[in-house]
Amino acid sequence: MNAGSVLAWAGGLLAAFLIGSLNPATMIARLLGKDLASSGSGNPGATNAGRVLGRKWGVVVGVLDVLKGLVPTFVAGHLFGAHAAYAVGIAAVLGHIWSPFLKGRGGKGVATTLGAILGVHPWVALVVVVVFAVAVLLTRWVAAGSIFGALAMIVVAVLIWTGLWLMGIGLLVLGRHKNNVVGWWRQRHLP
Repeated sequence: MNAGSVLAWAGGLLAAFLIGSLNPATMIARLLGKDLASSGSGNPGATNAGRVLGRKWGVVVGVLDVLKGLVPTFVAGHLFGAHAAYAVGIAAVLGHIWSPFLKGRGGKGVATTLGAILGVHPWVALVVVVVFAVAVLLTRWVAAGSIFGALAMIVVAVLIWTGLWLMGIGLLVLGRHKNNVVGWWRQRHLP
């Protein structure tokens, strides 16, 4: 890899991380005079934005978060190939989760992960969306949809050659939902 390629990759990764770091939930909340950090779950993501600002704003934030993952991943894939797209997709998700603009805080990465997957494997994204929707319909809990969607990524990862990338990004989303899983387990199994 020559110096120009290294610089292009580094620039792409940095740009994707910074794009991922932009947090539409927090920006929209501030414009509406609200503080997501002290409202609802305190999470600066689409679900809490919908809870605090209203469903319409939650959908807007969700779409913008998907685009943060999709656009950089899609562009990197077309300019530099699949490996660049994978790296850029993860950079966007990491930016969303650990935003320097929010002092290292961020959302759980679900919508941005979906965007990154859409950018390289649209059919996997379709599987994840279907699993997410069914889980939400059955449980009436968005976190359950996210958890089962991440598990679907891991299952698909075992079945296809890009398994490590999907598995890594799926485990990242699951890790961000650790408190939801623990809370659900306690609710079901403790008196």
